[in-house]
Amino acid sequence: MKNAVGRSRTKINREFELDIHGLAHDGRGVGRLEGKAVFVSGALMGETVRAKQTGRNRHFDEAVTLEVLKASEDRVEPRCQHFGVCAGCVLQHLAEDKQIEAKQQVLIENLARIGHIEAETILPPMVGDAWGYRRKGRLSVRHVEKKGKTLVGFRELDARFVADLSICHTVIPALGTRLPELSALIDSLDAKRTIAQIEFIAGDGPVALIFRNLEALNDTDTEKLKQFAIDTGFAVFLQPGGVNSVVALWPLETHLEFAIPKYDIRLAFKPLDFIQVNAALNQKMIDQAIAMLDPQAGERVLDLFCGLGNFTLPLARTAASVVGVEGEAGLVARARDNAVMNGLTNAEFYAADLAKDLSGEPWMQQGFDKLLLDPPRAGAAEVLAQMPLKNIRRIVYVSCHPASLARDAGFLVKERGYKLISAGVMDMFPNTAHVESIALFEK
Repeated sequence: MKNAVGRSRTKINREFELDIHGLAHDGRGVGRLEGKAVFVSGALMGETVRAKQTGRNRHFDEAVTLEVLKASEDRVEPRCQHFGVCAGCVLQHLAEDKQIEAKQQVLIENLARIGHIEAETILPPMVGDAWGYRRKGRLSVRHVEKKGKTLVGFRELDARFVADLSICHTVIPALGTRLPELSALIDSLDAKRTIAQIEFIAGDGPVALIFRNLEALNDTDTEKLKQFAIDTGFAVFLQPGGVNSVVALWPLETHLEFAIPKYDIRLAFKPLDFIQVNAALNQKMIDQAIAMLDPQAGERVLDLFCGLGNFTLPLARTAASVVGVEGEAGLVARARDNAVMNGLTNAEFYAADLAKDLSGEPWMQQGFDKLLLDPPRAGAAEVLAQMPLKNIRRIVYVSCHPASLARDAGFLVKERGYKLISAGVMDMFPNTAHVESIALFEK
């Protein structure tokens, strides 16, 4: 057994040269060693690298780049000093225009390999600013005794550790430049070992910070957090328990919202609600989705996985009526409130688990002309299998995971009589490997 362990440890720590022939969906370079695939972080297609093995699997190995021996012409100098350690954005070393090309290729390959289909038209990629765009996220917090400090940042490539960040260029600048202040703040608290994370979210007003405090804070810590909010202009919230335990610390009243100006819409939200991470791309995505769906004055539209009404309410400006369905009851309540706030009387909202039996849902019995859906990573297989799609002439599918889109697209084309008219990617998360896409289906 000792010899077996010794051989395993030696093999995992070995170094080797490798030619990289592809780029994986997670942004790692792909090569082959002794006939086995190797995924190499920090390597790009067309490069030759010296790598160190970090993991072993039956079907593939994992490694990290130690030195680039032959560089790709698409390689650029990473902007962030934490690149290669922090897992927040793993494609900084690839030119921005090549990043989106790689994501487009991931979508095309997934449609072919998983859905066994191809789009009649590949849409031009939708892009925006590559930096300072992230308005929602979760920062990990960990007090490290050996370093004598509290770390606030995203996870490292080795997810067991929190990256020691001095700045984050992808987070909106109001917060991304102030991570050391957050670290010092938590380090000054008696509760520094029991603050688990900080979520952040921002609309058109202040940045909201939600501190996940595993234990009640004493008066001294509470005052320090309150003063931090006053000094910085951040809205500070505490979350001592589940998602419904969030309470405002300072200011006591904070109205969070963002505008969608083209449609004269404002969306109010709560600190832990889901909103699209990239505000500028969200506006473009809404425009694209509505243009593809092309709702007419007399048509009824169904919006599945509607959230706060991000698509539903803009759609209500042109369609005869819109029905939004969402699994989280709190989001549905706020979507209804948003409809009222925007003076819309032709939008209805229902709460329903779209992965369960929907035969008893009242909205399922209604007739619709067109369908928009924006599901989570798991996709929409369950709801699409149940939907009476006979009279739905056009479907727009917004996806945050190309594999689930490809699977569902295959179902719609092969089982339900649709054509995949067009598909393309949206760079909602520049400098990361995340692929957001949109597709149009017609009968």
